[in-house]
Amino acid sequence: MGVDLRQVVAGVLTLTMFVMLGNMIKRDHFDSVEGKFPGARDVEFDSEKVSEQGLVTFSKKSTNGPWVEGGLELKPCWKESNFDDVESKGFVTFSLTNGPEYHVSQIADAVVVARYIGATLVLPDIRGNKPGDERKFEEIYDVEKFVKSLVGVVKVVKGLPEDVSIRDFAVVKVPNRVSEDHIAEQIEPVFRTNSNIRLATFFPSVNMRKTTKTSASDPVACLAMFGTLELQPEVNEVVDSMIERLRTLSRKSDGRFIAVDLRVEILDKKGCHGSSATGTKSCFSAQEIAIFLRKIGFGKDTTIYLTQPRWDESLDVLKDIFPKTYTKESILPADKKAKFLKSEDSEFEKVIDFYMCSQSDVFVPAISGLFYANVAGKRIASGKTQILVPADIPGTSSSVTNHFSPYISKKNHMAHSCFC
Repeated sequence: MGVDLRQVVAGVLTLTMFVMLGNMIKRDHFDSVEGKFPGARDVEFDSEKVSEQGLVTFSKKSTNGPWVEGGLELKPCWKESNFDDVESKGFVTFSLTNGPEYHVSQIADAVVVARYIGATLVLPDIRGNKPGDERKFEEIYDVEKFVKSLVGVVKVVKGLPEDVSIRDFAVVKVPNRVSEDHIAEQIEPVFRTNSNIRLATFFPSVNMRKTTKTSASDPVACLAMFGTLELQPEVNEVVDSMIERLRTLSRKSDGRFIAVDLRVEILDKKGCHGSSATGTKSCFSAQEIAIFLRKIGFGKDTTIYLTQPRWDESLDVLKDIFPKTYTKESILPADKKAKFLKSEDSEFEKVIDFYMCSQSDVFVPAISGLFYANVAGKRIASGKTQILVPADIPGTSSSVTNHFSPYISKKNHMAHSCFC
């Protein structure tokens, strides 16, 4: 007779929960197994222990998991009044690509470059992964908010004048988090020669840690990254309705829910369906995420949102342990599905996931990368600091305080340099 792996896992976890009940009065702190992604040393993907009396305050309302009370929304350290007007002498164009986690960085680099060289910034278009997959900026983001936020910093126009041809623009490659030295040496000379340039941002790393080195462009970069992009009303309404739906489904957790960045296609490419004997991991599977969440104390009634576009049978084990697990197709308003779920590569789906993970009560990145790093930045700004990095826990249980992202516990994300 065949043995169902999911039944075995469920049985083990049931026994685990009895043990955990005995440990809740006096919980031992297990050292977490650090799951670091090979080749991603610039990403803070190690788990980090924090003081329960210091950094976090546990909710007294809910008994369905180790929920932490949200912190206060931080105030920006930059002041718009400190920016001097710069005369515009040419144009800078660029496109937003690869999804919202890249958009925020691409915006920051373009604004920093345009201000430094004294150019007018042309509102970018949005390009997907497939040829011809292009959208206007206003289909995703709020144009008025974007333009207004940059008044006095850089001049923004919606398009080029009729007498200026994009064919005459010089293409310049720009590294993410571009420095003033790089602009002065590599970009400004090209701009002075051609008067108009098109930027192509590349990412030599996904390093979002703050640095000790400061420059005059830091306030500009902070404003551009955290103070310019907002969703246009229709998209924002869809995100809000999905969040409200999840909160309604989470009554036993006082309306709280967990967002997990877990995409099956990426897991398949990284080979994440087995445990690692060496302690290093490329990512975490649905089964590993389920075991991790149970071992740190989340109950079976916990509501979970997954970034996976469509349900996949590999997620069944997660739903068996946490029945209230959903993808966007099950909670998106019915009248919006035709527009927002028409393809797996939809830019709308990526944007929805990014903002759902930014606004959830807990965020768990099953995959390392820029999505994790830039979601962390938005969460830090809004005071939503419960970002938990998964690990293979060797014992039967572990305190949630052992698994906070170093972006939170060490306060080493660049967002901590932008907000006070």
